[in-house]
Amino acid sequence: MEHLEVTAKFIRGFADKTRLQILHSLIQEEKTVSQIVEEIGVTQSRASQHLACLRDCGIVEGRQEGKFVFYSIKSEDIISLLHMFEAALKPVESLVACCETVEKLTCTSTESKD
Repeated sequence: MEHLEVTAKFIRGFADKTRLQILHSLIQEEKTVSQIVEEIGVTQSRASQHLACLRDCGIVEGRQEGKFVFYSIKSEDIISLLHMFEAALKPVESLVACCETVEKLTCTSTESKD
């Protein structure tokens, strides 16, 4: 897989509201799936699926302690990237909120791969 394809795949790991909620939940401290579910208000199944995606892409990691798995963001670079997303979004937030092109392109690129 070429470098830009891998980069795009990595960025798609952040391109989901639930995954971003999970990541923002984990910025300050590690948490169990139950704690994440309670904080962000999704089902345990949904949180687990998204955590698996984030873990498989190397964005978060899990630490087993007894019967619980504690999830945390894998590196300070990921936390810095999340902060950079916020800083970059701030001056263009209203434009992004109104942008319909991203969804159209996402649907088009998804349809063309099937």
